[in-house]
Parts: sequence; C-alpha cells; structure tokens
Amino acid sequence: MEQDVYEFVKNFVSIIWEAFPFVVLGAVIAGILEEVVPQQAIAKLIPRNTLLAVGIGAVLGLVFPMCECGIVPVMRRLMRKGLPLGTCVAYMLAGPIINLIVISSTAVAFGPHGIGTEMVALRVGMGFIVAVTTASIVQAQYRKYGNSLLTPLAAPQPAKAAPAPASGDQAQVHPSEFRAGESRPLFQRVANISETSLHDFIDIMVFLTLGACLAGAIKVWGPSQDEIQTLSSGYPALTILGMMGMAIAMCLCSEADAFVAASFTTLHPSGKIAFLVLGPMFDLKLLLMFTRVFRRKLIVTIVVTVFIQVFVYSLAVHYLWPLIVRPTTGQ
Repeated sequence: MEQDVYEFVKNFVSIIWEAFPFVVLGAVIAGILEEVVPQQAIAKLIPRNTLLAVGIGAVLGLVFPMCECGIVPVMRRLMRKGLPLGTCVAYMLAGPIINLIVISSTAVAFGPHGIGTEMVALRVGMGFIVAVTTASIVQAQYRKYGNSLLTPLAAPQPAKAAPAPASGDQAQVHPSEFRAGESRPLFQRVANISETSLHDFIDIMVFLTLGACLAGAIKVWGPSQDEIQTLSSGYPALTILGMMGMAIAMCLCSEADAFVAASFTTLHPSGKIAFLVLGPMFDLKLLLMFTRVFRRKLIVTIVVTVFIQVFVYSLAVHYLWPLIVRPTTGQ
C-alpha cells in the first residue's frame, strides 16, 4: 500500500512538474495577446474561406509553439479576440503536434530505431488531417448554434469604444475601455499582462491538478503497460485502442511523449502513432480544461470526432506500414 501511494505521488508530481513551465508560458502568451493585439486584428488576417481558415489554424503552432498543457488559455484568448472558432479549434488540436519543438523531439526519439523520418511525417500529417476535419465540423456546428456552444469565458466579445474619462487620470480607466491602438503607460501594460496571466494560470492549474490526480491513480491502480501490451498482442485494433487509452490516462506533455512511445520497442508503429496523435489532442486534463471553454455538446463533438479519426487512421497505418518503410527498417 505504501509503495502504491509513493508511486501515485511520484506520478502526480511528475505530471505537474512536466506541465508547469508550459502552463506558465501559455498564460504569459495569453496575457500578451490580450493586452497587445488589437481587438479583431487577428480575425481580419484570417480568410473568409472556412477550409483555408481552418488549415491556417492547424499550422499556427509554427508561429505560436505551445504544448497541450498551455494551449487552451492561448486559444481562448484568440477566440475572444474574434478568431473563428474553427480556426481556434484547429490550432488547439494541431498546435501541440505541428511545432518545431515536438517535431524535433519525435525525430530524436525514433531516430535510433531507424524510423525517425517516418514517425515525424505520420504524426504531423495525421495531426493536420484530424485537426482540420474536426475543426471544419465544429465550425459547421458554430454556424448553426452560435455562442451557445461556448462558455461566457470564451465567447467573443464585441469591441468597445472608450468613453471619455471623468477626470484627467487615465490610470482609473479599465483596460478594456481603451480604444484599439491607444497608447498606454508601459507600467500599466505590464500590470495588465500580469493580471491576465495570473488569472489564466490559476484557472488552468486547478484543472491540471485534478487531471494529474486522476492520471496518477489510473497509472497505479489501473492495468499496467505490460498487461496492455500482452492483452493486445497480435490484435491491431486492441493494440491501438490500448495505446489510445494510455494516451488519455497518462496526460503526458507533447514534448516528452515521443520518448515514452519509442520505449515500446516491440509495439507496432500503428499503436505508437495513435498514442502520439491522440494524447496532445485529448486526455484527462484537457477534458477538464475543455469544460472552461466549451459546452458539453461541443466537447462531445470534438472528442468523438478526434477519437474515431485517430483509430481509423492508425488502423490504416498498421496495414500500410510495409509500404511506408523498407522491409529492412526496424520498428
């Protein structure tokens, strides 16, 4: 029993320790976006064509590299700035996969196994397709249901004109009352960024902590990794579902999960790619974070669409793998 408690604490602390820097980074970027980027400015740069706008959202991670631990507050701030919901969802799903940090870590993790290039291409390609398809469905739902799919914390806010101050002291004007592009004292800008960042940090850490507790408990008292591998040996569908379940439960950061997947040296690459694509898009901590941004209807849409796609595409990888790599290439 003591050993189980020790393992639980170790797993819990490792998840928090791993995610903490990226939560901080995400909160800071969110604060900067809220303070510096003018209202509707980003939205004006997004094309009207839905598919093109969603496609751009899926590669925003190359500009704003974030892992899933900190991307939710950034996505929420972009949405409040007027960025289309579909574009934001595409960024939220693909951003933790399609960024230079994750691409590099995946290549390094699988390089010694001789399939670094193949795993990077599969991970990025599948992540892009899943994100664009899911975001397109979400955008279609948004056209039908509007902001009822979003919580008040995430619903886009109309730009406000600044009323004339009652006195000459601009410091008493609320930050949201300034006109876009109006200059503000540097100290006040820093204070506004700090306030927004702190709010987002506290908000997301509550759910990250709860998600880490659930993941730690499952890793200790749930089925072990060896049991999952043994049970699913020789059964591609079970292998993929088992690795998808592990991705949901383990709540790993996308910068580190490639090294965990690569450690399963006898596991077919289809199971590894399922683990690497699903984890950054949906796990226990993300499910809890989603509740701060999306209503239940939209959460179900995102989760089901992502889950089905990852399973189907990974199963296809299993049967097409001999065509993807040379017969002499190791797994």
